[in-house]
Amino acid sequence: MVYKKRYDGRDFNETRPIEAKAGVIEKADGSAYFRIGGTVAYAAVYGPRQLHPSHLQDPRTGILRCKYNMLPFSGRGERIRPAPNRRSKEISMITEKALIPLLNLEDYPNAVVDVFIELPETNAGSRCAGICAASIALADAGLIMKDMVAAVALGKVDDKIVVDLDYNEEAYEDGDVADIPIAMIPSTGEITLLQMDGKITKNEFREVLKTSKKTIQKIVDIQREALLERYKVKK
Repeated sequence: MVYKKRYDGRDFNETRPIEAKAGVIEKADGSAYFRIGGTVAYAAVYGPRQLHPSHLQDPRTGILRCKYNMLPFSGRGERIRPAPNRRSKEISMITEKALIPLLNLEDYPNAVVDVFIELPETNAGSRCAGICAASIALADAGLIMKDMVAAVALGKVDDKIVVDLDYNEEAYEDGDVADIPIAMIPSTGEITLLQMDGKITKNEFREVLKTSKKTIQKIVDIQREALLERYKVKK
């Protein structure tokens, strides 16, 4: 069987509908909402602030801490347990690594920047949505950043290279599936996250990377528009 048409009717190089907003959580230093299809992420930033306990402080630099959390009834299938699990810890770690290249943490010695990411609804691409929301929230908090970073999952379903896989495509059973989350800083082309689940050829992987640059630039434009709208900056 050949995968000829996507379940939701999108083109193979098309993302699901995207919506982004900045400044959505009143008490946070910076915050954002990011939705891609049926996946929704909220991010809240607190800091830079003095790190406690003091023995964790580093006089040479600040640190970034990210916490990723899917709410109990956010996904399909069984209820997610509210306690931290191996998956949430892993995604928290890779989120930190995807965001750190944006920041000069040496400007904040002995300090910490905390990023909390909550997902009330998920339909694939949750780690990428969380990174996109966190990038907006960090900018909203007023931290000096080298650029925005955006993330999206690309991959292969059967013989087709696809952008922004949804749950049905991840669960496709009539052929091979490869799921490749990618985060990138578009101005430099630096890849800050690259993971892969599944099999893909070298030429197919090259096509994925080429397509990812165009898709991530579109997402970054949406992120920037959210910040412009927040602060009413005219182009």
